[in-house]
Amino acid sequence: MIYNYTSSLGLMAYDWDGQSCRRLWLDSHPGARPSADDPVGCWLDAYCDGRRLALPPLAKPHTAFQARLRKALLAIPWGETCTYGELARQLGTAPRAFGQALGANPLPLLIPCHRVVAANGIGGFSCGIEWKKALLEFERSF
Repeated sequence: MIYNYTSSLGLMAYDWDGQSCRRLWLDSHPGARPSADDPVGCWLDAYCDGRRLALPPLAKPHTAFQARLRKALLAIPWGETCTYGELARQLGTAPRAFGQALGANPLPLLIPCHRVVAANGIGGFSCGIEWKKALLEFERSF
């Protein structure tokens, strides 16, 4: 079931099947239900209040590389960043391939791909640069 979530950061939507979050979007979805009192909605409430909760149950990654990528992204502390090149080296892949894998992240914010930046600037973000800037600024304010 897809739910819309309204926050001070902006509109979001997520797909919660009752057992795991399968996808999160940083926009709203027409026809989606208002967010419920489920683990994803509770996690988003905490995040938007600057509190840190354990992640809600997430859909499993499809590949071993995606699992390693997820683990590396989750290791980047709140409010901090790491470069594409640094993480690509950690994972034994090329920065461009790494960037493409980040762009395919179905769980932005939950799996914090916004914390990865270019060596000489902010870099890209599948949800838009304005979202990336806002999320980094928000996290750095705590």
